[in-house]
Amino acid sequence: MGLLGSLLLPIRGIAAAPSSGTRLVLLGTAGGPRIRKNRSNSAQAIVAGGKIYVVDCGYGVARQMVLAGLAFPQLSNLFITHHHSDHDIELGPLLQLAWLSGLTTPVDCWGPPSMHEMLRNYLRYEAYDIAIRTSDEGRVPFAQLVRAHELRRGGPVMQDKNVRVTAAKVFHPPVNLALAYRFDARDRSIVISGDTRPSEALVRLAKGADILVHEAMLPQYVPQLVSPLPGQKQLARSVLSHHTTAEQAGQVATEAGVKMLVLSHLVPAGDPDVPDSEWIAAARRHYPGPIVVGRDLMVL
Repeated sequence: MGLLGSLLLPIRGIAAAPSSGTRLVLLGTAGGPRIRKNRSNSAQAIVAGGKIYVVDCGYGVARQMVLAGLAFPQLSNLFITHHHSDHDIELGPLLQLAWLSGLTTPVDCWGPPSMHEMLRNYLRYEAYDIAIRTSDEGRVPFAQLVRAHELRRGGPVMQDKNVRVTAAKVFHPPVNLALAYRFDARDRSIVISGDTRPSEALVRLAKGADILVHEAMLPQYVPQLVSPLPGQKQLARSVLSHHTTAEQAGQVATEAGVKMLVLSHLVPAGDPDVPDSEWIAAARRHYPGPIVVGRDLMVL
């Protein structure tokens, strides 16, 4: 079995994995807001000590958690890297669906401003359903389970008995504040880049990490990717100027000295479908270590 095969656990394999080990689950690996057949929008989960820590809530994250065998009542923290819709559109729905699936303990929600406003607005949007289910079905009041925290800079975020989380401000124009997150557990360290141009702050955050999940783009495919859409030239310029190529991701991984590079938030993400070998070849120009091309529901 090759490296990739040895890293892939069964899809229902959170239960199959050792309960004492920290696991990374790639819930959604597509870059951008469009809906694809074979990849969901950006989301990943870190499972440690029987708790689930979700980073980004792109469309479909709740369904992906079900397919991955992740139990909603174990959800403890959500982290949003930045407020593009492919990273936060299912923040409220994920929380509500977790509540409707047995969640009874609070979830701390971290991200750039305006987390408070987003969640308040969502509670108003779904107020009728929330109220009637609370009174008729005897549920724990939903609002009591939602705790919003706004991050305005890099630095320490939170710590519990399972993980210590640190953020770094990365460069993703024109977004004012985009964050990468590092999770240090007892047995391993995992860094999620979020959307970014190549970033020295990310290099510092990821120093010596076991896994770096880094967004990746193959720029030669961008014209084909945007060709069916209006405003092709402006959209292509935007995509090319706001993201990191797979080759640059390999360079970041080398500078940070990480033990494994996982390419995710892929652009393109199936239109066209690029073979893994092409992604790996681009990153390999600078990074000699293990490279994994992320797939939805992959467990590392």
